[in-house]
Amino acid sequence: MTATLSAEPAAPDLLSVDYRTDPSRYRHWRLAVDGTIATLSMAVAEEGGIRPGYKLKLNSYDLGVDIELHDAVNRLRFEHPEVQTVVLTGGRERIFCSGANIFMLGLSSHAWKVNFCKFTNETRNGFEDSSRNGSLKFLAAVNGACAGGGYEVALACDEILLVDDRSSAVSLPEVPLLGVLPGTGGLTRVTDKRKVRHDLADIFCISVEGVRGQKAVDWRLVDAIAKPAVFAQAVKQRALALAAKSQRPGPGQGAQGVALTPIERTADPTGLHYAYVDVQIDRARRSATITAKAPTEPPPQDIAAIMAAGAAWWPLQFARELDDALLHLRTNELDIGCWLLATAGDAQAVLAADASLLAHREHWFVRETIGLLRRTFARLDVSSRSLFALIERDSCFAGSFAEFAFAADRAYMLALPDASDAAPRLTLGEANFGLLPMITGQSRLQRRFYEEVLPLAAARDAIGQALDAAAALALGLVTAAPDDIDWADEIRIAREERAALSPDALSGLEANLRFNGPENMWTRVFARLSAWQNWIFIRPNAVGAKGALKVYGTGEKAQFDLNRV
Repeated sequence: MTATLSAEPAAPDLLSVDYRTDPSRYRHWRLAVDGTIATLSMAVAEEGGIRPGYKLKLNSYDLGVDIELHDAVNRLRFEHPEVQTVVLTGGRERIFCSGANIFMLGLSSHAWKVNFCKFTNETRNGFEDSSRNGSLKFLAAVNGACAGGGYEVALACDEILLVDDRSSAVSLPEVPLLGVLPGTGGLTRVTDKRKVRHDLADIFCISVEGVRGQKAVDWRLVDAIAKPAVFAQAVKQRALALAAKSQRPGPGQGAQGVALTPIERTADPTGLHYAYVDVQIDRARRSATITAKAPTEPPPQDIAAIMAAGAAWWPLQFARELDDALLHLRTNELDIGCWLLATAGDAQAVLAADASLLAHREHWFVRETIGLLRRTFARLDVSSRSLFALIERDSCFAGSFAEFAFAADRAYMLALPDASDAAPRLTLGEANFGLLPMITGQSRLQRRFYEEVLPLAAARDAIGQALDAAAALALGLVTAAPDDIDWADEIRIAREERAALSPDALSGLEANLRFNGPENMWTRVFARLSAWQNWIFIRPNAVGAKGALKVYGTGEKAQFDLNRV
């Protein structure tokens, strides 16, 4: 893979993780493109852990490995429009992937483990998001041992092809080996996606050696098997069959890729600063203000001009900057528990950018940009932080930027008594009615109103109207509309009240209230991570002095508290 990229910051130190990378810096993945098929081979560098103290043996992974995978898949989406199928395979002899590095998990803090699992979930979910929205298809070519998180990588793909060499097997051995739950989507995809019968899944998930060969096919754990002599041929055939289902241009269609140039930012003690996103951190109040900025120039409307803009096209650049900011805050700023969502700039410029997205949504580049925006807003939805939207003077909560208000746990809108030109406005657009759905498949307005017909119809009737605080409040689009006399005190009290509450309790509260609608596989994945895996990760049976995760590899036997809780 080739790209012209400027120098990026040095590798992250022990205090900060930088999610920005590029192919010249990959240590764990090899990428090859052959027409419609791209192959991502996992060949993890044992000494390449993102933290010291462990070796990434047997193609096991840590956060650094997943950061590279996330980057590589995004580059395939944008830089290689000819690619329709991504084949993920092991780059080591007879090993696909042995999963998350156990020694890394044993050494890590609880917060690190949970954030690692969440990012891993989102990256895997991104495979399925691309596939079901007309983009890349994914094939797991399991060429050797495939255990734990390695099988979860395979499960996220459209199809799994397993080499039938009498030894290679798939397994989810976390319960017997580590005393934890297969928490990055494993159990959920085994049942909800692959429809493995629950009694067979019960046997499978307490089997250390796993299931191989035809039995794996019969149990629906894989889609097909192939002997070693014909494995490569079978991989190509199945990859081409998947490619036929993609809506991407494919080879020979004249589509030119867009290089993902480096995400430029500056950092200082006050926060992070990008071209279209600004993060101001108030450590005393344990909060951060995330300001999304509208385009500074009229966005292009015809596809030729959009393509000419490339990575500098505002919707794409904004999405990449916002994604990087959210990941930085989630990983590196654990004490910052409240995110204040703000906007700035020209509302009409945001609406014009939305119009270009809607007009060209079937074009591959625009489709991929919409996909990145969709996944980035979904990342905001599942972040365990309190979200307050502040709609003030000079805000531009319009169209896609109004999604910040609807993603928030609360939205406050300043009411000015004279209804002057300085009064903030909220403007709905077509983008608010399904362009950027949540992981439930709902728009945030549908979630907000429980899909009730009348409030949704009233909101749709208001499309294009610059609503003042009273009108927005009447339509149920904001939580409260303090006037300019009470605004500062009401916001201060809300922030102080939130900061005084238990962050653990708030994470549970917010997750339940934000996902109040239909359940699906993805909501169940995150529910299990947020609740069960979170709980299991702090229990002595897993992480106590004699817990399974702590004594793994030492020769000692785990000692369990045998009381059921």
